[in-house]
Amino acid sequence: MKIDLNSDMGEGFGPYRLCDDEAMMKIVSSANIACGFHGGDPETMARMVRLAKQNGVGIGAHPGLPDRLGFGRREIPFQPDELRQQMLYQLGALMAIARSEGVEVGHFSFHAAMGNMVNRDPALADLMMDAIAAVDSRIVVFVTARSEIEKAAKRAKLKTLALFLADRAYDASGALVARGLPGALVKDETSVRTRVRRFLVDGTVEAIDGSVIAMPARSILVHSDTPGALELARIVRSEIEAAGATLSPASELAS
Repeated sequence: MKIDLNSDMGEGFGPYRLCDDEAMMKIVSSANIACGFHGGDPETMARMVRLAKQNGVGIGAHPGLPDRLGFGRREIPFQPDELRQQMLYQLGALMAIARSEGVEVGHFSFHAAMGNMVNRDPALADLMMDAIAAVDSRIVVFVTARSEIEKAAKRAKLKTLALFLADRAYDASGALVARGLPGALVKDETSVRTRVRRFLVDGTVEAIDGSVIAMPARSILVHSDTPGALELARIVRSEIEAAGATLSPASELAS
């Protein structure tokens, strides 16, 4: 079995860093690089691209809303075309930096509020996916299984890869438990190991209410801003290897 392990990276800016990106880049197979709006800046983006190239890690764009103070987690009522242009601006910036380093952007993953807004609006999802396809139809889109983004990506004939979030709790419907609610973050070693092992062996996850739900994913995400993220990523990788699976970048797994 081949599986992707990815993390949102380069989400600091200037001298400020959110996690040890250099160490994380040695653990993951794909990096979702912040593109300058919720986090990141040109120098940080270039550093992430170079680190990914050095470590053989897949490069992905991770665009968010222009809200650094809120880390892109607060919804802002932009018009659909405004959101489209914000997304394209960020994707285009990372593509230019990557090409200047002799590599390509292979995947795409929305950040936080921007993704939430797109995911509940089929028309907006179509607008965004059609825009990505017009820029580069080879880009793989990270999705939640059965989501509006997944449906729109398929309509746009883009390849997708479903995510399992190792450090976030799910409800019985398969939706993420909202940040701020008790139990929303999963960050202790025992819980993460148990969840990842269950996912790898059975393709399921225990929801926050104790029910068991299917998790049809081929990629595991660890957020770099989760406390202890680096150790959590090491734990996830160790479980992947213990299960006899092989790490592979998102671009090699998508369908």
